[in-house]
Amino acid sequence: MTETTTTQRQTTPPGGAKPRSPEFRLAADALRGLRQDLFHDAFAYRPLPRMRVDGPLTRRLPEGIKEYAAWTPHATIAAAGLLAMSAAYAAGDGSGNIRPLLCALLALLPVLATLIRPVGAFWFSLAATPVVAVFSSTWSDWPWLPGTFVAHVTVLMVVALRTRPRIAAWMWMLTAAYGMIAETFFGSGHYGTNTVPLLFISAVALLVVTVLHIRREAEQEVTAQQSETAQERSKRTLLEERTTIARELHDVVAHHMSVVAIQAEAAPYRVENPPPELEQAFVTIRENAVAALTELRRVLGVVRAEDYEAPDAPQPTLADLDALLANVKDAGLTVEKAVTGAVRELPQGVELSAYRIVQEALSNTLRHAPGAAARVEIAYVLGGLGLRIVNGPAPATSLTKSTHGAGHGITGMRERVTMLDGEMTTVGTDDGGYEVTVFLPVQVVAEESG
Repeated sequence: MTETTTTQRQTTPPGGAKPRSPEFRLAADALRGLRQDLFHDAFAYRPLPRMRVDGPLTRRLPEGIKEYAAWTPHATIAAAGLLAMSAAYAAGDGSGNIRPLLCALLALLPVLATLIRPVGAFWFSLAATPVVAVFSSTWSDWPWLPGTFVAHVTVLMVVALRTRPRIAAWMWMLTAAYGMIAETFFGSGHYGTNTVPLLFISAVALLVVTVLHIRREAEQEVTAQQSETAQERSKRTLLEERTTIARELHDVVAHHMSVVAIQAEAAPYRVENPPPELEQAFVTIRENAVAALTELRRVLGVVRAEDYEAPDAPQPTLADLDALLANVKDAGLTVEKAVTGAVRELPQGVELSAYRIVQEALSNTLRHAPGAAARVEIAYVLGGLGLRIVNGPAPATSLTKSTHGAGHGITGMRERVTMLDGEMTTVGTDDGGYEVTVFLPVQVVAEESG
């Protein structure tokens, strides 16, 4: 009993008003939609934009003709208006008075009005129809004379194309209501009525327009979804590459922090009678290093994938590059290496990134240009390390066509280079190959002479 009373109190409108039936609410919603679509800002200025000229046909036109081709919709509407004008003038009595000219103008102007005020053009056309019927001396084709027939169908199509399918439905129903009223109350004395033919023709035209609307909206939605999916895929790829880099660099950073902690712990024993301040400083350094190692392990636990397994061997460096090239050669890639400059030991993060960049570049060559020859150039310069990995085109006998592009490998290489404040360029070669050029800066530490 309590639940029933509560339900009744919730469904009863405030103030004790009588609850509305679903039919009443449906009718009220329909009237609100009609007022919003056909009365609110009905005569707002909405000029028809020019047509895009980047389609499969228009993009092939010369530049001078493209400027005129952009006005094709406006010219088509103007031509339809002239057709309605001609039909209205031809239906005149031929007496040479001003009435045929007035009827022709009333058929032309609503069509032209669709170019700047589409919804207002519908009301203009509907209002012009009885005026033309009164001024015309034709007693057949009631209530839509030839000129207003063509003009109104044209207005319905153009307005439907420029607005929404719901507005097209409202216009068709109002047209049907006007036609039925005109035939019922003012149709006596006329030879024939043509509301039904007009409604049939306009219904077919509006149906075609509605299908075009739905298709265009579906294409736009699919395009938006594809663009959003591509962006999400790109973001996910970027995050995966950054996660991989973070996992690999964990061992490098952890090694250095461990060395710092060990040296800080052993340093006081290397100095005879160290002052208490120095001992406390080394204790603080060791505690900070251990805390940093703990935080690194926590971060690695966050970015580690479920199937990730910590590597048993140390992270690779440029000293392991020969073994990598040997494996690539076994996979069928002809590769040679050239080293210039004074070979020296670089920071471990730089060596790891350089190794991975060469590995990714050669992997891309195997995927996109199998059977091609590659060359790896390593240049030790004063300010850093230079890398150049270039491959030729895939042989004609290869079953896989070369399809170079910015895939996961390129993204990973760019992330590693950006992390080290380096520079990277990727470009296709003249012979159909591909080239990756990288510079990784290395800070020069000046040695003090004793």
